[in-house]
Amino acid sequence: MSDTVPDPAPRATPVAADLEIKDAQLIFSAVWTDLRERHDGALPFPTEFIWLGGAPGAGKGTNTAFIARARDISAPPIVISSLLTTPQAVAIKNAGQMVGDREVITLLLEELLDPQYRDGVIVDGFPRTEVQVEFLKLFYHELLALDPDGGGPSDRRVRKPMFRIALLFVTEEVSVQRQLKRGREIREHNRQVRESGIGVPLEERATDLDLELCRKRYKVFKDTTFDTLQSLRQIFHFHFIDAEGDLPEVQQNILREFAYQSSLELSPEVFALIQDIPVATQLARHARQELVRRLEQYERESPDLFRSVVRFIGSKLMPIVHAHAMSGHAQINSEEALLDGPTALRMMIDVFAERGFHVTVDVHLLDVPERINPETWDIVCRTKKVFRIEIRYPPSDIRRGH
Repeated sequence: MSDTVPDPAPRATPVAADLEIKDAQLIFSAVWTDLRERHDGALPFPTEFIWLGGAPGAGKGTNTAFIARARDISAPPIVISSLLTTPQAVAIKNAGQMVGDREVITLLLEELLDPQYRDGVIVDGFPRTEVQVEFLKLFYHELLALDPDGGGPSDRRVRKPMFRIALLFVTEEVSVQRQLKRGREIREHNRQVRESGIGVPLEERATDLDLELCRKRYKVFKDTTFDTLQSLRQIFHFHFIDAEGDLPEVQQNILREFAYQSSLELSPEVFALIQDIPVATQLARHARQELVRRLEQYERESPDLFRSVVRFIGSKLMPIVHAHAMSGHAQINSEEALLDGPTALRMMIDVFAERGFHVTVDVHLLDVPERINPETWDIVCRTKKVFRIEIRYPPSDIRRGH
C-alpha cells in the first residue's frame, strides 16, 4: 500500500458547520420523537454497530460477510443504498442527486429495530455527510439512556452500546483499476448471458466503464466519506483497514482489527474485576455473545458472590495453573465451600472461559470416618464434597533440546 493518504476535504466554514449541526439536531429530534410514538417507547436496538465505509473498489461487498463472521454477527448487513427504494428516493437517485438525510435516517432507524439485528449489525454506507455524523453522535447518546430490553430510560448499570467505525481503504490508483476491472467483468458476463440465454444479467454502471468517472467517484469518496469517517476517530472505536492486498491478506487485516478485546466488550466494572486473570491465546468466539451477557449479569445481580469467585480464582487456582504452564494442563482438587452451588461454579467456568481457558469440574462425595459408635461399633462417617477442577490451555512453546 502506498504511504500516501488522501488529504482531508476542506472543512466547512464555522457558520456552515454550525448550521449543519443545528440541522442534524432538528432532524434527529423530529425523527426520534416520531419513532418513539410509533413504537410506544419500546426501542430494542442492536447492542453492537459496525458503521462500514470504503473507497470504490475497496471490497466492501466482498468482505462484509467476513467481517460479520469475525464479530459473530449472524444478521445480514444493512446496505443504505438498498434501503432507498421509495418512489421519492428512486426519483432523486435517478436525477443523480443524494437522498435527503431525514429520509435516510428515518429508514435506517426503522430497519435497525428488526429483531434479527439485536445482537449486532453492520451498516454499509453510513455516515456519509456531516449531518449524518452529528446524527450518529446524537443517536449514541440516546441509546445510553435506553433500557437494554427496549423499554424507557433505564437507571440500571448496563453494558454500553458498542459503536465501531470501519473504513476499508485503497489508493486512487488501485480504486480506479478495480472499478474498471469490475466493469469489464460485468460486461463480459452480460455478453455471455445474451448469447447463451443462461443466467441473469448484472447492472452495468457507467462509473465502472469510464476512466474519468472512476476517478471522479474516488474523489467524491475522498472529499466526503473519508473525511466524514475520519472525524469520528476520536469518538468511537475506529478501524482503518488496508484493503489493497489480495483477499487472504485483506482478511488477515480484518481479523487483526476486529480481534476480541476485553477492554472494549465488557463494562469497565467487569473488566477491572477480571483483568488480572491472564489471557490465553485463543477464545471460543462462537460463544462470545452469550459469555459476555452472563458475565455482565453476574456483576449486576450477584456482585458479592462474583467478586468472591474471582478472588478465589486469583489466589487459589492461578498459582497452580502458573506452575503447570509448560504442560497447559492443571488438575486441582478443592473443598472450597464457595463452590457449593451451581451459580458459583458457573461463574468460575465463565471467568476462565473469558480468559481463554477450558475448564471442567467434577463433584465427588467422599465418606470420611469420624468416630466409632461405642454401642454398635459402627463407623460414623461424614460426607465430604470435593471439586475436581481440570484446566486446559495452550502450553508453552518452549521445548528442551535433545
